[in-house]
Amino acid sequence: MNSALIHQIVMLALPLIVAIVFHEVAHGWAARALGDPTAHEAKRLTLNPLRHVDPIGTVVLPGLLALAHLPVFGWAKPVPVNAWRLRNPRVGMMLVAAAGPASNIVMALLAALVLGPIGAMPLGPDTRWLVSVVELLATFIQINLFLAIFNLLPIPPFDGSHIVEGLLPAPAAQLYARFRRLGFGLVLVLLVLLPQVVPGFDPIGRFVGPPFEWLYGHVIQVAHWTGRF
Repeated sequence: MNSALIHQIVMLALPLIVAIVFHEVAHGWAARALGDPTAHEAKRLTLNPLRHVDPIGTVVLPGLLALAHLPVFGWAKPVPVNAWRLRNPRVGMMLVAAAGPASNIVMALLAALVLGPIGAMPLGPDTRWLVSVVELLATFIQINLFLAIFNLLPIPPFDGSHIVEGLLPAPAAQLYARFRRLGFGLVLVLLVLLPQVVPGFDPIGRFVGPPFEWLYGHVIQVAHWTGRF
C-alpha cells in the first residue's frame, strides 16, 4: 500500500469515525438528559470508537460504495434509547433524534473556528504539516455537514424519520413507523439501487446537495472570518 493511498484513507476514515461517534453519543446524552439512562446503563456514553463502530456499516459498506463511485454512507451501532423511559416520549424522541445532526453541525463550526487561523498561517519549507491539517479539517467539516443533512432525510430508520413521526398525528405516525422494520434495505433501494436504474432519480443530489452547499458556504465563511484575526 503506497503512502498516497494511506494518506487518503486516513484523511477520510479519521474524520468519518470521529463524526459518527460524536453523532451516536449525542443521541445518548440527549436521551439521558430527557430521562432515559439506557445508553448510560449500556456503557455507550463513551467516545471510544470501538464501542460504536459497526464493522459492516462503518467500514465495509462505505469502503465498497467509495470504490464503486456510488453515494457513500454508513452507520455505527445505534445507541440504545427507550422511548418509554423519556419524560415525554413523543417530544423526547424528536429531540433525541435531532441531537445527532445538531452535534455534527456544532463540530463543523468548531472545526471552522480552528481552520481559519491555521489556514491563514504562512507556508514554508517546514510547514508542510499545515497542508495536511487544513485538508483534514476541511474534510471533517464536509463529512459532518453531510452526515447532519443526510440523517435528516425522512427515511426510516434515519433521524429525520423520528422527527417526522413525532410531528404526524398518532394514526399516521403508527403507519409511518411500520416502514422502520425494513431498515437499511429500504435505504439501499432508495439511495443506491434506484438512482442507478431510474433516470433522474437522485434523492441525495436533490435533497442533500443544495442544503449541504448552502450550509458549507456559511461554515467556511466562519473560517474566513476567524482567519482574519
